[in-house]
Amino acid sequence: MKTPHQQSTLHRLSRRSLLGSAAVALAGLQNALRAETSEHPPHFAPRAKNVIFCFMDGGPSHVDTFDYKPMLKKHQGQKIGARWVSRKSQSDANRVWFGSPWKFRQRGQSGLWVSDLFPQIASVADELCVVKSVVGELPLHGQSNLLLHTGRILGQAPSIGAWVSYGLGTENPGLPGYVLLNNDWVPNGGLENFGSSFLPASHQAAMMRAKGQPVDNIAPSDSFDLQSRKLKMLKSAAESFSQKVSAPSQIQAVNKNYETAFQMQRVIPELADISQEPKHLQEMYGVHSSDEHQAYYASQMLRARRLVEAGVRFVELTCPSFDGNNSPWDQHGQLKTLHEKNARVTEQSVASLIRDLKQRGLLDETIVLWAGEMGRTPHTPAISESAGRDHHVSGFSLFMAGGGFRPGMSFGETDEFGANAVENPVSVHDIHATILYQLGLNHEQLTYRYGGRDQRLTDVHGRVLHDLLQ
Repeated sequence: MKTPHQQSTLHRLSRRSLLGSAAVALAGLQNALRAETSEHPPHFAPRAKNVIFCFMDGGPSHVDTFDYKPMLKKHQGQKIGARWVSRKSQSDANRVWFGSPWKFRQRGQSGLWVSDLFPQIASVADELCVVKSVVGELPLHGQSNLLLHTGRILGQAPSIGAWVSYGLGTENPGLPGYVLLNNDWVPNGGLENFGSSFLPASHQAAMMRAKGQPVDNIAPSDSFDLQSRKLKMLKSAAESFSQKVSAPSQIQAVNKNYETAFQMQRVIPELADISQEPKHLQEMYGVHSSDEHQAYYASQMLRARRLVEAGVRFVELTCPSFDGNNSPWDQHGQLKTLHEKNARVTEQSVASLIRDLKQRGLLDETIVLWAGEMGRTPHTPAISESAGRDHHVSGFSLFMAGGGFRPGMSFGETDEFGANAVENPVSVHDIHATILYQLGLNHEQLTYRYGGRDQRLTDVHGRVLHDLLQ
C-alpha cells in the first residue's frame, strides 16, 4: 500500500508526464501542420524572396581575391615566427609569408579591392557586399563545410536551404523549396550538407545534375492520368495510416515528396532545357566554352536563374572537381595554376548571373551568396613556382550581392598579413541570421521541436549584421 507521500509524488509525476506529453504532442502537431503548408507567412516583411548560393568548395584564398595585403609581398620569404602560429590554420613558426601572385586593383565607383584573378567579378564590384572578417571553428574541410551549411561542425542538423524551405515553403507547388545543382562532386561532409535531418524530408535538397539526365526517374513510365489516380490512392492510404502513429509528420512529408515529384515531371524538363535561352545569354554565361568544366558550371548557373524565376526559394551550386578526388579550391600546391583554373571555370558565370538578375529586375529580391568554407593561409612551407596555401579559418572573405545587401562595400578587416580578423569579426551564424532576416525570418523564432528542445539554424548563436543592409 502506498503512503500519502508516495501517492502525492506519483500524482505530481503523472501530472508532469501528462503535461509534458501534451506539450510534445502539440509541438509535433504544429510542426506537422507547418510542414504540410505549401507556403508560410514570414515573420515580417521580407526584403528578398530567394537565395542562390555559389558554394566555392575547398576554400578560395582570401588574400588572393578580396583581401589586399601588400605586406605579404614586402615580407615574402621571411619566417612567420611563433607569434603568428594559430590553431585555426595549418601553421608553424618556420613557414614563410607568401605574397599574392596577382595584382589587386580598386574597382568600379566603389573602389572595392578585387584581384586580377577575378576580372569578371571585378566588373560587377559595385554590386558586391564583401565581408572580410569571417571566422570559422576548425581548419578541416568536412567540419567547416557542415558549419557553413548547417551551423554545426558535427552535422546531424538541417542545411540552411532546408531551413529556408521549412520557413517559407515554395512559391511553386510543382517544385521543391530547395534545389542542389550538383557538378558531379560531393563535398567533404557528404550529402548531409544538403539534408533536412530532423526537419520533414520534403525540405531536403532535390538534386539536379550537370551531366546527362538532370533528375533521376523524371520521365514518367505511366500516363499522367494513371499516375494521378495512383497518387490519390496513396495519399488516402497515407492519411489513414498517419492517424494511427505517434509521428505523423514523417508520413505526411513522404506523401508531400510524392506529390512534388509528380508535379516535377511536368516542370523540370522544361526548366532544365537551357537551349530555350537566347544565344547571347548562353554565350555570356559561358555555356559553349571549350572547357567542359566551365560549360557545365555555366549551364547549371543558367538553370539557377531559371529556378528562382520559377519560384524555388533556395538554389545551391557546387563547383566541379578537376580530378574527382580533391576539393576544387583546395590548393596546398600549384596555387597559381589551379586557382586560375577555378576562376576561369566559375567567375564568368557568377558575374553574368548578377548582371542577368539585375537586368530582369530580380537582383533586388534575390540574394547571391558566394562563399567557401574557409580561406587559405597567408604563408606557405617554402616559396616556389608550385607553392600553395593551407587551411585557414581565423579570418577569410565571402560576398553577397542583391537581396537588400549594401552594394559596393566591404565589412570587417584582417590584420596586415591577413592572418586574423581584427575588426568586426563575423561568425557563420551571423551570416545565417542575416540571410534569414532578409528573407523575413527571425532566426530566433524559426524553430523546430526535436530532442527535447526548440532547434534552430543558428543554435544559441547569431546576430543580424545590420551594417550590411540597405
